[in-house]
Formats: sequence, structure tokens, C-alpha cells
Amino acid sequence: MIKNERIRIYPTSQEQMEKYIDSETDEDLKKAYSEMLEGCLAHPGEWDWYAMWMIEKMDGTHIGDLCFKGIGAGHNPEIGYGILEEYRGQGFATEAVTLALKWAFQDPMVKAVEAETDPDNVASQRVLMKCGFRPNGEIGEEGPRYQICNV
Repeated sequence: MIKNERIRIYPTSQEQMEKYIDSETDEDLKKAYSEMLEGCLAHPGEWDWYAMWMIEKMDGTHIGDLCFKGIGAGHNPEIGYGILEEYRGQGFATEAVTLALKWAFQDPMVKAVEAETDPDNVASQRVLMKCGFRPNGEIGEEGPRYQICNV
């Protein structure tokens, strides 16, 4: 578990992920969470790099989640994140991504973390920029790609 004054983030267990998948009503999210679990089970030694991470306020209120999409051979993992609508615009995404980057860059093999966001998702782009990400000039499946290097 990693925390600051307002939030904590932590990777979920298999049981937690299965419960979350079973309760998810959005088919796209259910599919994405199922793929995360498959990655965890296929790479148990790298569980945290594939798992869904919970984002909670310090009182235990669930406010969102994040994930790395595996570590990969290049050791430049991609991060994804989402904050529940009622908690958006309060700095929680920036704090969660900052904590996740701190964790990721503890691994000496990780030289950079990447992200991509829909071109119309200005809020997500602001989060990435506040966290030190910069556009890398590439376009991914979801839109422009961003990268932050470990210095």
C-alpha cells in the first residue's frame, strides 16, 4: 500500500479482482478487468504490474482505480486510471498517478512510464502533464501517447 495525506493505492488480490469483475455492469470495463486478471495469472511474479489497483480515500471510500498494463520486455509500462465521477476535479487522479509513478520507478529496470488518452479528454491530459508526462508524438489506440522518464 502506498499513501499520502488524502489517499492510498494498492494492488488487488485475485479474490478482489474476481468480485470487482462480477459486479461490473459496463461490458467494456468487465472485459478490461478480466484481461488484467488474465495477465496477473499468466505472470504471477509480476502480479502488481498487471493487477487492478484500488484508489481510496483514507477513510476507505473507493474513489477509482488504476493499473499498469504489464511490465513488458522494454520495461516501459503503460498506466491507466479512472476516478469515479463524483470525485473528479479534486486532484485525486493526479495524486494517485504520482503515487503509482513513485512505486514504478523504484524498479531500476523501469526507465519510463507511458500513457495514452482520448484526444478529447482534456482532464486526463492535464493529470498527465501535472505528473510530468509529455507527449511523445505517437498516436495509440485511444489517442495521443505520453511518456515520463525516470531521472
